[in-house]
Amino acid sequence: MRRAAPLPADAGPQFRRIGPADRARVSGPGLRAFRAIADAWGLTERQRLALLGEPARSTYHQWMRKAQAGETLSLPLDTLLRISAVLGVRKALAILFSDPAQGLAWLQGPHRGTVFQGAAPLEFMVEGAQDGILTVRRYLDAWRGGHPGQGGAGGFAPVAEDDLVWA
Repeated sequence: MRRAAPLPADAGPQFRRIGPADRARVSGPGLRAFRAIADAWGLTERQRLALLGEPARSTYHQWMRKAQAGETLSLPLDTLLRISAVLGVRKALAILFSDPAQGLAWLQGPHRGTVFQGAAPLEFMVEGAQDGILTVRRYLDAWRGGHPGQGGAGGFAPVAEDDLVWA
């Protein structure tokens, strides 16, 4: 049997810091995408501010003006990470629901899932800070990946004694 060549010592993941130039490159397009999603979801200004990390209203409007005009803009990394998570939620909803209205109904309606405890996933995103947004994204990613118990109803059957296998 032939052995694979050993990997070089520096073959691990190559991490790169996200610098000011990177932030400036993606801030305008990211904010325009966020605005389109927020408009499609019918979000209030308060909800938009919460999802973006509570910037001052004047800062938010300045960002939006610059993004729409195509001017140079560099959002904080935290804000970009939040926008990325919202984009991920939007993508997962588009994959899971062929009708955007159904995806929006799921996002805005109360949910029985253990994670949401009767709250709407959108409420969880708005009130739960960055962790709330990421939790909804992970939930949807698990659901679309076929993870058991992540269906639209959000519930799952408890483990019964017969389900346990002892080896």
